[in-house]
Amino acid sequence: MSGLVGEVEQGRPLDLAALRIGALLNTSSGRCPVGAEREMEAILLRHGLELSKAWCGGGDQISAALDEASAHKLDLLIVLGGDGTIRSAAEACAASGPLLIALPGGTMNMLPKALYGDVTWQAALEATLADPVAQSVSGGHMGDKPFFVAAIVGDPALWADVREAVREGDLAHALSKGSDALAKTFQSSLRYRFGETSGEAQAVSILCPLTSQALAADEMALEVAAITPDGALGAIRLAFHSLVSGWRSDPAVTTAKTRAIVLEADEPIRAVLDGESQVFGRSVNVVFAPRAFNALIPGTLSR
Repeated sequence: MSGLVGEVEQGRPLDLAALRIGALLNTSSGRCPVGAEREMEAILLRHGLELSKAWCGGGDQISAALDEASAHKLDLLIVLGGDGTIRSAAEACAASGPLLIALPGGTMNMLPKALYGDVTWQAALEATLADPVAQSVSGGHMGDKPFFVAAIVGDPALWADVREAVREGDLAHALSKGSDALAKTFQSSLRYRFGETSGEAQAVSILCPLTSQALAADEMALEVAAITPDGALGAIRLAFHSLVSGWRSDPAVTTAKTRAIVLEADEPIRAVLDGESQVFGRSVNVVFAPRAFNALIPGTLSR
């Protein structure tokens, strides 16, 4: 893979015909219907390409499929699935692994949207194969968990459980979780430290260069925002500012660019990493990952 990594660094178009291509489809995700594999193969064929191997299965088979994909020494892995599947695939690809095309097959599709925009998986794949350019993607690690788009830390992460319950059709559980989340949101606090800045906040958001408007695409840092609204009215004001893209100037927000963050709390720390819920201990470190994985995107979207 050393030759391909060199291409990633220079952002040059690639000749996909020379690559060994595999595909992983999570058939239990919301937008991966029966027949998706055949549709994907047809799109590849239109561009003169074939799959060396395809893996189709439910969420409980993803880990084994990624292990098998690694053993096949692929140059390019195409993944269609939800946020959890995509994040696992990006982690498995790593900086020296195969190139990744991460297609939207779930509910939030955070990483695919960040890479390709809000389009269907078919449109994202067609555009990428028509004008393929390799792109190095940076990200972060919270403890031993990677993220590539954003992390939300603190009580607002409780709302991820509500989303999951709704997605699974368990409305009673969703209502219960929603009441619990509403009661707890902005009630507890996090202690944070980044650089010479420290304090307490009700929530901390961390944005990667892929999505932060305050960071250049190649900037070697994360954008962190410590959020401390002054009661319910402050939370409402902050929500309004977020709608008009003025949240960074809100007095309840402290922002910085940093490569390392320390978070502490009196209880286990809840977070949502790229749309997936995680729970950590009472102290956790967040660090910048300069080259998390190598994506394949359309040349018109290269940064």
